Amino acid sequence: MMRVAVSGHRGLSPEVSALVVAGIEAQLERIVPVGSGLTGISCLADGADQLFAATVLDRGGSLEVVVPAAEYRDGLPDAAKPQYDELLSRAGRVHRCRHRESTPEAHMDASRFMVDHADHLIAVWDGEPARAYGGTADVVQYAREKGLPVAIVWPEGAYRD
Repeated sequence: MMRVAVSGHRGLSPEVSALVVAGIEAQLERIVPVGSGLTGISCLADGADQLFAATVLDRGGSLEVVVPAAEYRDGLPDAAKPQYDELLSRAGRVHRCRHRESTPEAHMDASRFMVDHADHLIAVWDGEPARAYGGTADVVQYAREKGLPVAIVWPEGAYRD
């Protein structure tokens, strides 16, 4: 069973989301040997996290969700909450961090948990520094420090808000 975590940008347009899904699919094809099982690990934030989780489930994989804080869902955009709820309901396992507030520290703690329990990280990342602590750049750095293989997905023509 291959365990693949995700970290990535939010605020992706529908056009960029389609490019990102294709990139995630290509990386999963490369990372996960044919016939082996797949478990995706995600915090289910809007953007890359939800795209990854849906792709894993569409491929017949299982989903583990890491909820960074008790108030995490409250901080998501309203448009992302139905998808969050639907994906969370399909998770085989849910890990809840002990944070109450959804802060950058809570998000980084959740990302560390994912990296520490994964065989690989897919980062939907433009290569730029994190805009705030716990952003994708910080997660990639942590994964690399731990020696976890990291696959970067940022298709040509992609941009973020």
